[in-house]
This record gives sequence, C-alpha cells and structure tokens, in this order.
Amino acid sequence: MKNIFLETYGCQMNEYDSELIRSILAENNFKFVSSQEAAQVVLINTCAVRENAHQKIFHRLDELKGMKRRGEIKVVGVLGCMAQSLRKDLAEHSPTVDIVAGPDSYKKLPNLLNAVSESSAKGFDFSLSEFETYADVTPKRLAGVNAWIAVMRGCDNFCTFCVVPYTRGRERSRTVESVLNEAHRIESEGFKQVTILGQNVNSYSSEGNDFADLMKQLAEKTHIPRIRFTSPHPKDFPRRLLHIIAEYPSLCKQIHLPLQAGNDAVLQRMNRTYSKKEFYALVDEIREIIPGVGLTTDVIVGFSGETDAEFEDTFEVMERVRFDSAFIFKYSERKNTIASRELPDDVPEHLKTERIVRLNELQRQISKEINQSEVGTTKTVLIESVSKKDPNQWLGKTDQNKGVVFTAENLKPGDFVEVAITSATTNTLLGEIATPVKKPLKVLSLSI
Repeated sequence: MKNIFLETYGCQMNEYDSELIRSILAENNFKFVSSQEAAQVVLINTCAVRENAHQKIFHRLDELKGMKRRGEIKVVGVLGCMAQSLRKDLAEHSPTVDIVAGPDSYKKLPNLLNAVSESSAKGFDFSLSEFETYADVTPKRLAGVNAWIAVMRGCDNFCTFCVVPYTRGRERSRTVESVLNEAHRIESEGFKQVTILGQNVNSYSSEGNDFADLMKQLAEKTHIPRIRFTSPHPKDFPRRLLHIIAEYPSLCKQIHLPLQAGNDAVLQRMNRTYSKKEFYALVDEIREIIPGVGLTTDVIVGFSGETDAEFEDTFEVMERVRFDSAFIFKYSERKNTIASRELPDDVPEHLKTERIVRLNELQRQISKEINQSEVGTTKTVLIESVSKKDPNQWLGKTDQNKGVVFTAENLKPGDFVEVAITSATTNTLLGEIATPVKKPLKVLSLSI
C-alpha cells in the first residue's frame, strides 16, 4: 500500500502542510498518484475553522466508505486540524477511517501507515508539540508560480471563536536562517512569489528577531520578485514593518487585516483585544505609509449576542474603511473553543443570513467602485495561469493581489507584463498588454 492520493482542504497553511506530508512520505518510499483510482491509500488534509469544512469532510468520508467496502481503496486517513479537533468523532467513524493524525504528527505518518498495512489496526496520533516547526523538512512542492513558507506554527491569542490554538498548539517560530534557506530553495526552483505564513505572523520571534526583521532580511537576501505574508493581527501590528514594506519593492503592497467585527462589545466577547477606534487608526497609518496599498479583511456576522445595533457598527466600519475585498462568514460554533463553553450561539439563523447578505452587497459595491477606479491605469501583472472562463486569456495578479484577465501571445505562467486596465468587474480587472513583451536582442557579428 504505497500509492497515496492526497486531498487538501482549507487555507494556505494546509496547502503548505500537504507539501510537508509529501516530503515526509516520499522519503519513506511512498508514492503520490494524481488520481484516486490509482491509489490504495486516500489521505485527507483537513480544515477545522468553519462548519462548512466539517460538512465537506464528512460527506467525503461517506463517499469513501462505499469505495472501501468494494475494495477500491484500502486505507483512509484524516489529517490536520479537523483530525485534532474532532479526533473522538473521527476515531468512532468506523470502519471508514483507519488513520487520524493532527498537525504535529506528520513525521509519524510512515509508521502509522506501515502499522495499518501490516496489522489492519487503526493508527491515531493527536500529540501537540511545543517545539515542532518542521524546519528540518524540505517541502515537496508542485511546480508553479506561487510558493509558501510557514515561519511559525500555533497561536497564543485564544480568540473565543477560534479553534486554532487547540488544533495547532502554542506559538513557536523558526529561525531566520532556516526561513532564508527555504526561500533560497524556492528561488532556485523558479518560483516568482512566496507567501509567508503564520496564524499570527506579528508574533514571530526568533533569536531577537521580530517579524519586521524577518521580512527585511527576506527582501535584502533573496531575489524573489514578490513576497507576501498572511495573516497579521491588528492588536500587535509592528509599525516598523509598514516602513519596510514601503521601502522594498519586492514586499507586496497588500495587507490582509482581519477585522472580525466593528463593535467594541463584540470584539471584547471575541477577545480580539483592540477597539474600533484603534482599528481605524491602524488603517489610517497603513494608508499613509503605503499609498495605494491593497487592504482585505475577514468578518464574522452573528457572533454570540450580536444585536442589530452591534451589527450596524460593523457595517459602518466596512463603509468607512472600504476594503478592496472581504471574506465574510456566518458565525458557526466550534467544539472546544472558549465561545462553545461560555457563550451561546444565540443569534437566529435568519438574522445571520440577513446580515451576511447586507454586508456582502455592501462589499460587492465597494469592490466594484475601487476596481473601476483602476481603469486607465497600468499594472505590473504576474501571470499565474490560463483564465478558467476563457482558455485564450491569461489570469494574473497585481502587486495588490488583484486578479487581472487579458489576452496575449507568447507568454507563460511566471512572466511579468505591463497591462493597461480597460474595464473592471466586482472581482476582476480586465485589460490589454501595455508594452511589447521584451525579447532578447539579436547580436550581429561583423567581420572586417
């Protein structure tokens, strides 16, 4: 049972973890296949942040149950955050699930898989580490334009709605040296963009270096054209980092700044430890130091006890700040969080729906207006792929992480081009090549 089909659900951190899993198992003579039909083992790397993610995984397990019964696959494993948070439920989800392993247990996967293969026993490991950063594992990346580096793991913030401290443990950071070594590998492999990952990158701390120090060294000591990061926390955003972003061209002028709520009482119940006034001040400072910065956010509607008036405060913040885009979610209670133990999920579903509809309508209008203001400008675009809607067009991203669709020949993913923006929709900029693609000059040799 050496052929493995790996599925990944959730955030960029999960994508990065899947690269670690590929590396660890490949080193132990396991082979990854591109289709489920060619596999004996199906591993599902999971997310636990939203209820929808849980539903997807349990639905997938129901599908795999029939395949396993028919002998089409032999072993099913659930890995990652959901494995950690719902380990009891998954362990009892027999006979489908054979292996359950949390985010700090990936190095144990070879032994777990071998044990299941040899004895047909179940394999479970839910240990959380205070030290594991996987800095000694070289991720096995798939070829492409974008790469990720997790510079820290875990979280100490304990927002009351969030399960991450319980699924990924406490904060621990990699050394600057190990991060730079991985960045140099990424550079040598031809990736044009790297995203620095952490549950709260602001909290990065290693040998006297903070996150601003790390980003400065990445900008100075690598030649990666674009460097991004996610996600910071508004409570401890290092102001020095803003000046560093403004100074170095390779540090993208885009910041994802999770708001979550715009009312102080709700923020307090969430344990976000900042106020609406402080959030406004941070946004103003970001825009002053980094003109033209792209700002995105996360928002939760219908959190415990949220009144109509409290929701209106969130609506007001969204109106005033005018984010380029926003990920807006209904609150869904997570097992083992502080909110699940101490705060009722008491906002009726119909109110959550009304609020998310209003907020999404507002954000769509704001996003459209901001995008349309870009018409007539020229953007440097990194080509990422062929457009999903039209195979004759390219899809790329600006420095501010806005999607741009355009038509051009003799290009490929990873190329940088100048695109004149001719029109815009809510989610996408549309344009045309502004300057000819640069080609090598032919050198003529003349003999006299």
